[in-house]
Amino acid sequence: MTSEIVENQVEAISQLIAQTVRDFAARQILPFVREWDENQHFPLETMRQLGELGLLGILVPQEYGGSGLGYREYVGAIVELAKVDGAIGLSMAAHNSLCTNHILTFGNPQQKQLYLPKLATGEWIGAWGLTEPNTGSDAGNMRTVAVRDGDDWILNGAKNFITHGKSGHVAVVIARTGEPNTAHNATAFVVERGTPGFLGGKKEDKLGMRASETAEMIFQDCRLPDSQRLGEVGDGFVQSLKILDGGRISIAALSLGIALGAFEHALNYAQERQQFGQSIARFQAIAFKLADLATTIEAAKLLTYQAADLKDAGKPVTKESAMAKLYASEVAVKAADEAVQIFGGYGYTKDFPVEKFYRDAKLCTIGEGTSEIQRVVISRLLLQ
Repeated sequence: MTSEIVENQVEAISQLIAQTVRDFAARQILPFVREWDENQHFPLETMRQLGELGLLGILVPQEYGGSGLGYREYVGAIVELAKVDGAIGLSMAAHNSLCTNHILTFGNPQQKQLYLPKLATGEWIGAWGLTEPNTGSDAGNMRTVAVRDGDDWILNGAKNFITHGKSGHVAVVIARTGEPNTAHNATAFVVERGTPGFLGGKKEDKLGMRASETAEMIFQDCRLPDSQRLGEVGDGFVQSLKILDGGRISIAALSLGIALGAFEHALNYAQERQQFGQSIARFQAIAFKLADLATTIEAAKLLTYQAADLKDAGKPVTKESAMAKLYASEVAVKAADEAVQIFGGYGYTKDFPVEKFYRDAKLCTIGEGTSEIQRVVISRLLLQ
């Protein structure tokens, strides 16, 4: 096949997946968005339905029960979910790019065979634990420790701000196995819910993304056999950096979806809202807002899909994923802010969807590395 034929096939598959997700979101998510948000309800059944559609194992090879697709298709799916509810897009992203992808990338054949089919089908929901109360960006100084005890490891400590920290059936956890702030001082483990000493802690009461569960994970003398270790001892933080490359593409996609959702609502409203005998879209102040938003969203889209294509091609993507995440997340915040402004007083009420986009968007500039950390990553790579 020529490269043009392959590209056309990939685009056709991406469009089909996007339409499937769009239809699903309209039926199974949109009617419940406000209820889930107000009650901070994490819809496990909806997540299982996403698994039945193949969206919770979209990057997992078919031999492990996944869809065997790539990041381009994955980005398109997250975008369509986030246009309706960023919280569901966030949960799909965390499940796929963090927990599932960590096991897929660094697990041995036995670990992959044991966990990936359950994760890919939505039978199990995954969590991923790196962040701690005292260490956000300073992960090398984490206090969750794993100590070798014969053929086992004993975990003690806590992780916070963990997506699916209470409801997740299995978690990939990064624990310190060496001295603080030294090279190769952390190791990754797979921990199943129900393991003695593994507890769910406080569920966070959040500004936005409220239907996506965020909670503590607590470890109290949690004993794990060495078979639960992912990769080599001391490689946990190095593994995490590689996983976060893909995770940042996920957050860029999430940001892009939120930006598009807010923009589309603002565009439609501006054409419907009449003031002084004409739609407010006819006033230059509003028309130029829409023009600027459309331009920046398109730039965010190009950066995001560029990073996805590099990832699919197996090329280095650290700089490009950081750029996409940085730019798209800040575009999402701007788009949501301007959408509320265009709606005026109505935009400040829960009767219209842009209020929720406004609250949801902010997480994108914080999660999986703040905007400040993205600038550190990008600048260091530029100056190498």
